[in-house]
Amino acid sequence: MHSENKAVLSEFYAIISQSKQEMYDRIAAERTQHLTVVLENIHQEHNASAVLRSCDCFGIQDLHVIEKNNQYKVQRDIALGAGRWVDLYNYDKGNQPSIDCIQRLKARGYKIVATTPHTNDVTINDLKLDQPIALVFGTEHIGISPEIIEMADEFVKIPMFGFSESFNISVSVAITLNTIRHRLENSEILWKLTEEEQTLLKLKWCKKILRSGQEMEDEFRRRLFQKE
Repeated sequence: MHSENKAVLSEFYAIISQSKQEMYDRIAAERTQHLTVVLENIHQEHNASAVLRSCDCFGIQDLHVIEKNNQYKVQRDIALGAGRWVDLYNYDKGNQPSIDCIQRLKARGYKIVATTPHTNDVTINDLKLDQPIALVFGTEHIGISPEIIEMADEFVKIPMFGFSESFNISVSVAITLNTIRHRLENSEILWKLTEEEQTLLKLKWCKKILRSGQEMEDEFRRRLFQKE
């Protein structure tokens, strides 16, 4: 199947510009799903949009958003198009969206790491990174919910040296992702997307910038692989 996907990608690459091809190849090679971000009930739109932008900048492919009382809205001038390249998953159905999100991530093999300054656990410098990690961030004033505290596998905090108890949520995410990405790059952990995963991601990006992208892919597959 990978060879077929590569063949379809070649068809798309024959259409898009050389600069786009080079950009997709370079950025996909730096993407990861080993680390993902979860936002719970973030109510300030500029912070939520800044987090989306940070995920893109640090190569985080997936962002999970739990919507309880607050709907997640992207401010285009802050996100700067990051929503086109990062996969956004919303949890807003039923009475327990937080539990639904965490259960799905656990089923995919993620260790749930809740960020909070209220526990005497590990810092972002000492967190073990040997398995996929889902970092959960809550609101500035309330923090993460009791449900996530109960379901979390571990707690992590950013070292702080002043009177303030916490950073702004978007700053917290940026600091945490920067630190953990740097640690991953200096580790022997296989944390980047595989070649096959990169191919699928580049196919998705191609379809997003081309009108009728899905129809084009379907046509490519019929022409290349339809059996006589």
